[in-house]
Amino acid sequence: MNRDITLPCEDGIVNLRVGAIIQKDGKILMVGNKIRPEYLYSVGGRIKFGETAEDAVKREVFEETGIKMDVERLGFIHENYFYGDSKSNFGKLIYEISFFFYMKVPNDFTPISNSFTEDNHKEFLCWIDPNNDINYYPKFFKEELNNPQIGVKHFVSDEREESKSRLLKK
Repeated sequence: MNRDITLPCEDGIVNLRVGAIIQKDGKILMVGNKIRPEYLYSVGGRIKFGETAEDAVKREVFEETGIKMDVERLGFIHENYFYGDSKSNFGKLIYEISFFFYMKVPNDFTPISNSFTEDNHKEFLCWIDPNNDINYYPKFFKEELNNPQIGVKHFVSDEREESKSRLLKK
């Protein structure tokens, strides 16, 4: 009962994912890796069969930062189409549904990255200003984290063209 919720569908894949919004001193904590230096992504990962989205984000935060953290609230639901760029899904069309949660960040929060990508590449954590020109995902964070609102917002993205052109450069 601890398998990721990643389902084959036609020639593509459906993923259920969670992401953590970890903010401190006007910055947001993001993840990167040396194999894909062109972008950063949110702390988080796939939901495992049998766990709730809230349980999944707590687990992912602990796995990626070494710190147990509680959920403040659900902030965003994001549907996204893109082409995969890791070994297991390279070039496959992915439809991903993500739940992004604002986390309760402890005052003494000092994260330590001990996580790896599914392709076994070491990940690193970095604090960025949401207005930074760095390429990071999800893209709606740039606007939304500067103007937080109560309630849950729903976003739909289609990054098929952008992700396909990244794949062609590899």
